[in-house]
Amino acid sequence: MRLLLPLAALLAAAPLAAEDAPGSNPLFRDRFTADPAPLVVGDTLWLYTSHDEAADGEMFNMKDWLVWSTTDMRHWTAHPPIMKLTDFAWASHDAWAVQVIQKHGRFWMYAPVEHDKTKPGKAIGVAVADRPEGPFVDAKGSALISNDMTPKGTHSWEDIDPTVFTDDDGTTWIAWGNRQCYIAKLGADMISIDGPITEITPPHFEEGPWLHKRGGLYYLTYASLDRSDHKDERISYATAPAITGPWTYRGELTGSGEGSFTIHPGIAEFKGQWYIFLHNATLTVNGQKGAMGRRAVTAEYLAYDENGLMRRVTQTKAGVTAPPP
Repeated sequence: MRLLLPLAALLAAAPLAAEDAPGSNPLFRDRFTADPAPLVVGDTLWLYTSHDEAADGEMFNMKDWLVWSTTDMRHWTAHPPIMKLTDFAWASHDAWAVQVIQKHGRFWMYAPVEHDKTKPGKAIGVAVADRPEGPFVDAKGSALISNDMTPKGTHSWEDIDPTVFTDDDGTTWIAWGNRQCYIAKLGADMISIDGPITEITPPHFEEGPWLHKRGGLYYLTYASLDRSDHKDERISYATAPAITGPWTYRGELTGSGEGSFTIHPGIAEFKGQWYIFLHNATLTVNGQKGAMGRRAVTAEYLAYDENGLMRRVTQTKAGVTAPPP
């Protein structure tokens, strides 16, 4: 005699498709997010993002910054917005790609915005919080980096996409840029520049730099655009024996994000496994399809070869729900 199970029971017993499993890509599906920046604190990974709210016909509309947390890379907890653009009283618009780091027992967020008319162009502010989930407040009351500090640049939006990295000797560095890539040492107070601003632009650099270190090798990963061959950004990287260089170009790490002109890397080691976070434009929310100003954050495994070079990453729907490489 064969028993017939109700349809609901059969559906409940069926395994989730790879694209629907918790932790598959895109990671967050109730709103549009971009520019992922991971931070590991103890047994928790915090993922900071920008927040796309562009209407049809808009390129970008970004007013605040968000954060999620996870302990297993599968299940994510959403937290309230960590800061609004208007919390920087000197900023006018464009809450773009941030990074948060921990130092001196506090959490420091470096955020690019459009400065008001007193210093036209993009600028980078600093905010601080006592907890990784915020709330963050303006730590300086003015821009850390403004467009007048990089006068050799070719356009007014070059001072964006900060990445911040603390080296083994305790010094903290900030790199940033669009088409030109700059690096400088931060002061011990975390709200000042201590020394010269140096240009370190690698081949095909477009924006979105990310600094990290593994063993004795430093990595500068970034959104690249070979304007002679590609129409969308990809991820490329360079390595160096010291944070000050010299930087050696290592080629492309990933292709472009599906449906997206932009892409933005964030890299972290969490519980013994390396990950790279990216974004694409595959998500639809409340009938709105992904676009240049409506992107979605993703995650993939990251691996290295015997020489410390990063193995090429294939972007997938399964993401980290698949077995690691």
